[in-house]
Amino acid sequence: MGSDSDWRVMSDASQVLTDFGIPHEVEVVSAHRTVDKLVAYGREARGRGIRVIIAGAGGAAHLPGMLASLTALPVVGVPVPLAYLDGMDSLLSIVQMPAGIPVATVSIGGAKNAGLLAARILGTTDAELGDRVEEYARDLEAQVEAKNQRLKESL
Repeated sequence: MGSDSDWRVMSDASQVLTDFGIPHEVEVVSAHRTVDKLVAYGREARGRGIRVIIAGAGGAAHLPGMLASLTALPVVGVPVPLAYLDGMDSLLSIVQMPAGIPVATVSIGGAKNAGLLAARILGTTDAELGDRVEEYARDLEAQVEAKNQRLKESL
C-alpha cells in the first residue's frame, strides 16, 4: 500500500488471504516518496516467488500502475477512499491504464474482493485452493438462501 493509513482498507485483503491460508506480505511502498524501493519491489517480486500483487492507493493512486509497469505479475488495484472526492480520484487513476499495462481494479475500498480475486487467480494453478474458493462461493449461496428464508418467514 502507498501509506500505512491505507491499512484500514487493505487489512480486508490480508484477512481474506489469511482465511484461505495464502502466505502473503504487507508492505508500505510509496510511488512518490520511495521510488527506488518501488522499482526494486516491482522488479524483484516475481523472482522472490510472489505470484499476484494487490496494490492499494489513495489520491493520485499511482502505485498499482507503476507496479504493473515493472512486473509481468498480475496486479490488482484497490482505490482507497480519502477525505476528498470519496475515492473517485483513486478509482480513475487506477482504472485508466494505457494499453499494455493492465491493472485489474476492484471497487473503491474493495480490498476484500481484491483478496478474493487474488485467491481465484492463484486457484487456477492450485487445485486445492481452487476447491476452497468454490466452497466459499457455495457458502455465499447458502447464506443468501438462508436470508431469503428468514425474510419469507417474517412476512
